[in-house]
Amino acid sequence: QVQFVESGGDLVQPGGSLRLSCTASINIFNIGPMGWFRRAPGQQRELVASIRSGGVTNYAASVKGRFTISRIATKNTMTLQMDSLIPEDTAVYYCNTVTWAALNQNWGQGTQVTVSS
Repeated sequence: QVQFVESGGDLVQPGGSLRLSCTASINIFNIGPMGWFRRAPGQQRELVASIRSGGVTNYAASVKGRFTISRIATKNTMTLQMDSLIPEDTAVYYCNTVTWAALNQNWGQGTQVTVSS
């Protein structure tokens, strides 16, 4: 079974930046579209950014222009660069394949991001 380990979450002030990393137990180059998801307190988990073959990316409207997703296949790693953070970005962030996410399967522990002054 594939395992994803998320890291990089922290407490940061509004306007600050964080870089999240997701390390997979297998090569992620051919695993299919992958994404970063988040769950804020009291809310459902949502997709914030995805990346698929050819490096094509998509972003939720709420993070477009502030977040950047990338995939480093040689290191089995996917990252999420988050800039201009706002309190509404506070959530637990997870990585997963888009397919497994739709099936609600294979979630890791996630990493906590808190944006607060």
